[in-house]
Amino acid sequence: MSFWEYVGSYHEKLLFDAYQHAGAVLQCMVVATVVGVLIGVVTYRREWAAGLATATTSTVLTIPSLALIGLLIPVVGLGVAPTVIALTLYGLLPVVRNAVVGLRGVDPTLLEAAKGIGMSRPLRLLRVELPLAWPPILTGIRVSTQMLMGIAAIAAYASGPGLGNEIFRGIASLGSANALNQVLAGTLGIVVLALLFDAAYVVIGRLTISRGIRG
Repeated sequence: MSFWEYVGSYHEKLLFDAYQHAGAVLQCMVVATVVGVLIGVVTYRREWAAGLATATTSTVLTIPSLALIGLLIPVVGLGVAPTVIALTLYGLLPVVRNAVVGLRGVDPTLLEAAKGIGMSRPLRLLRVELPLAWPPILTGIRVSTQMLMGIAAIAAYASGPGLGNEIFRGIASLGSANALNQVLAGTLGIVVLALLFDAAYVVIGRLTISRGIRG
């Protein structure tokens, strides 16, 4: 059976795996974005706090994804839980780092002007700082998403959802008729999803970043 014949025969299964893969990455990125931006907001004013936050989230990336998922299995079991925890942790660093960089890059004169017209500190954060820091934060989100697309495939080791199941099944049955087709279908599916997500972020950037900030 050729690759395209395999895709035609198993397209429903592949689409379902792709849907689960995209859903897992999207949900984990939402959580990682919220947590990462909050960490950035809390720490960016203090050099030591920002350094600690960046160093801590950087340390997570030094742990091999298969090892981290393996360590989580005895604690939270198989399935969705270790996948969500691992992906969220891996997605934090680019968001935290870019949130800190973006918030520190806001022009102090703009903050003084906002303060001069009576804006409180929380209001300045919401109306001035975060909107101006949004471009680098969005860049961090894009980087995290691309990383998680690949890492999410390892979640199949813990019976997690997604296209990694297709890849692992192919590897486990190397030498059989469709083993290569399974690995190739899973891999290309992840690449296509990554490109679609990145295109979506480009559209989001055009809709949410003013022309003045884009330059």
